[in-house]
Amino acid sequence: MKPLVALLLISGPALAQAPAGAHLAPAAHAQSVLEFQARLNKEFKDPKESPLSDAERKKLQSLPFYPISYAHYVEARFVPDSVSLPFAMQTSTERRPMYRKFGVLHFTLQGQALQLSIYQSQDLLKRPGLEDYLFLPFTDLSNGHGSYGGGRYIDLRLPPKGATTMQLDFNQAYNPSCAYSARYSCPVPPVENRLPVAIPAGVQHDH
Repeated sequence: MKPLVALLLISGPALAQAPAGAHLAPAAHAQSVLEFQARLNKEFKDPKESPLSDAERKKLQSLPFYPISYAHYVEARFVPDSVSLPFAMQTSTERRPMYRKFGVLHFTLQGQALQLSIYQSQDLLKRPGLEDYLFLPFTDLSNGHGSYGGGRYIDLRLPPKGATTMQLDFNQAYNPSCAYSARYSCPVPPVENRLPVAIPAGVQHDH
């Protein structure tokens, strides 16, 4: 069972990106996104992991994805945060899981200088083998207009010690489980992670 799925309600499928520093050429990147999509579809068809109802799961051929976009795969400057204290992240329910701000990614997209904070689950830190997972929840101007209105998530892995860059692939943005069922409790992207641009990449949604 995937790490964040195992926590049942944290965010959704845990699908890590390419290692920090390993920026892929277009063909290799497209292949990595296709592999991501295949893994995600497999999880959504698995009754043990899928947030879909039995009827929806049995009808599913593939989740809707935006066309693969190399322009939405960027190398970001990584600035670690070693002073932030753990905080209770807001969710779609009364649950308040503890996270710590791990750092900030600075990048350029659509000609704009942007930034997103990445977070480390304090729950996963206590689980052997899962300590290297990072969480990036965000909203953008496509929300409610092609992508899920509540924002989307990207899963990352800890960068190597001393790393100054990380790869950020919006083609691997996926919906929280709450997009498919009200029985889940999903983190709400913090205000600092609201992007002022539309991101037509990753998983789509009709509301």
